[in-house]
Amino acid sequence: MTHGLNAAQSEAVRYLDGPCLVLAGAGSGKTRVITQKIAHLIEDKGFEPRHIAAVTFTNKAAKEMQERIGKLMEGKTTREGKRLRLKQLTVCTFHSLGVQILRLEAEHVGLKPQFSIMDSDDCFGLIQEQLGTTDKKLIRGVQGTISLWKNGMVDPETAIAQAANADEHQAALVYRNYVATLHAYQAVDFDDLIRLPAELFARNEAVQLKWQNRLRYFLVDEYQDTNACQYQLLKLLAGGSHLRAPAFTAVGDDDQAIYGWRGATLDNLRLLQTDFPDLKVVKLEQNYRSTVRILEAANAVIANNPKLFDKKLWSEHGMGDPIAVHPMNDEEHEAESVVFRLSAHKFERRAQFRDYAILYRGNHQARLFEQILRRERIPYVLSGGQSFFDKAEIKDICAYLRLIANPDDDPAFIRAITTPRRGIGNTTLEVLGTFAGQAKVSLFEAAMMGGIEAKLQPRQLEPLRVFCESMVRLADRATKDPASVVLDDMMEGIHYEAYLYDAFDERQAQSRWTNTLEFLDWLKRKGTRPEPDGESEATGFDSADGFGDEGKNLLELTQTVALMSMLEGREEDPDAVRLSTLHASKGLEYPHVFLVGVEEGILPHCREDEDMGDEKIEEERRLMYVGITRAQRSLHISWCKKRKRARETYSCEPSRFIGEMKLEEAPAPKDETPAMSPKDRLGALKALLGNGGKAAQG
Repeated sequence: MTHGLNAAQSEAVRYLDGPCLVLAGAGSGKTRVITQKIAHLIEDKGFEPRHIAAVTFTNKAAKEMQERIGKLMEGKTTREGKRLRLKQLTVCTFHSLGVQILRLEAEHVGLKPQFSIMDSDDCFGLIQEQLGTTDKKLIRGVQGTISLWKNGMVDPETAIAQAANADEHQAALVYRNYVATLHAYQAVDFDDLIRLPAELFARNEAVQLKWQNRLRYFLVDEYQDTNACQYQLLKLLAGGSHLRAPAFTAVGDDDQAIYGWRGATLDNLRLLQTDFPDLKVVKLEQNYRSTVRILEAANAVIANNPKLFDKKLWSEHGMGDPIAVHPMNDEEHEAESVVFRLSAHKFERRAQFRDYAILYRGNHQARLFEQILRRERIPYVLSGGQSFFDKAEIKDICAYLRLIANPDDDPAFIRAITTPRRGIGNTTLEVLGTFAGQAKVSLFEAAMMGGIEAKLQPRQLEPLRVFCESMVRLADRATKDPASVVLDDMMEGIHYEAYLYDAFDERQAQSRWTNTLEFLDWLKRKGTRPEPDGESEATGFDSADGFGDEGKNLLELTQTVALMSMLEGREEDPDAVRLSTLHASKGLEYPHVFLVGVEEGILPHCREDEDMGDEKIEEERRLMYVGITRAQRSLHISWCKKRKRARETYSCEPSRFIGEMKLEEAPAPKDETPAMSPKDRLGALKALLGNGGKAAQG
């Protein structure tokens, strides 16, 4: 199963005598190693697919891994000659794995199986209520702190005891109330999906052994991005026990650890060596992506960071183009010049727009590039735009689904009962909320209780009860009837299309209704039960959460939806320039990269009042390394001599990282601006092509 692999890749695939850490440099073929190792486990070592789990950080990465394994194992059979049931293979995100564990072990953590998964906006609302403020910055700050506490496995009482100042103490008190509120709602947030299983396995050996027996070999992608909680889950699931030896392969790159700000820690790489003294370390240093010049620059930059493991990328792709560094007068000059250079480069190379990426440190930098690209009619795609599931209409439908799954989900109750409005005003909801608080029950339960009649007029109470009874009927059918039928009846009952056309102008309403129909069609496909033994012939499975979505009832679909960040099949690949932050570009590659705004204060990122400690600089340096190693053939770097902030102009210095690249001295570029502006040059280029604006559209 190691045909076509280099020696280091082959060693990583074949090693099964204990825990294994694969240090996979940028572009060194790590996904190939993971998929080949899964194939090796099944085909050569006799593992059943249901006993193998591969976890990663995004649905997209999980789906790519599934497709590769499907192609690799196409037409293969078990040792007994039976068809491989690849649908039983677990290939998913950490959070999806957590949901699967919690679904089956809900009673052990005080949840019912139909628990709700609260999204970031719901949690924001809970914290806002606790703080009693509309200060979004403060609310987001407390929300982030609570997330870091959960990821670090710090409980509320410990957070209160360790609070260093009044702000931390306030956040810790909010944390305690927040946890209690979630539990009362029979709900979890995203951090709980990993924290709760980790805590469960730590205190309940029987449940831990059950899952160790179920998942007998574990593979972790992007290991450097794991936080303390994810490491505990890995250790408890795959790290061995008195019944078995550790059985896992962790694949990662300490040079690409760029998520410290959200709790990821390089300590997890150090801990592997401490906790597993017989850890086998395999280094993948051959890069299959970039030219020698690009790798030399990347190696030179990252050499300035202290090393956990020494490694140096190399390539057989030849020297390639020299890396170009362009000083710009200001941000407008930079945007104009980059777009001009990109157009000229595309014309000279006869390339496509999709071959180009413009990468930057912060989202705010995209605006000027978007303006110039639009003006020049150059198609572009903005990474990190609004997720399909963040659209208001999708959240509306999801509120109904969540309420069907869990009537105690108060945020879902409020959204569903007021969208569309049913003659239920804020006064009614406030009375209901007060009554529910006193009775210590959910809003839904309070609406159905006897004592509420004394608090509300019959005209106020009747629409409440009608709504709740309709939800009870749908919930009863949700576990028995086909999902498509229940969905159709739900949509007919809530008159959502009519509500959209009443509430919005025709164009907006049409757009929202189209999105709603697309979402419903997707849900129905996922709820359609396949023919017996009916895996997809091409890949063996078609699932974004790694557990096989087809045939799920509406309750199970609702929990799957809560995890999906983007609708399957929506990730198209149009011929367009990619605009992306450096963080969002990790894992991707482009023939030609323009890395912009490479200045002190931006990259490395630093606010005026901020002290740049060694750890912060090292993470920013790793971010620069990620940016450099996205490029396959050419890399263009630009920085501005001046920038505007508010109405003031301030001077900028080139980033220290440019000097650290140790680039060969290139002749000083001529200042093209006075003779001909980038805009005029672009116009001249179009004239040269002879077909005006169409040139820019390729």
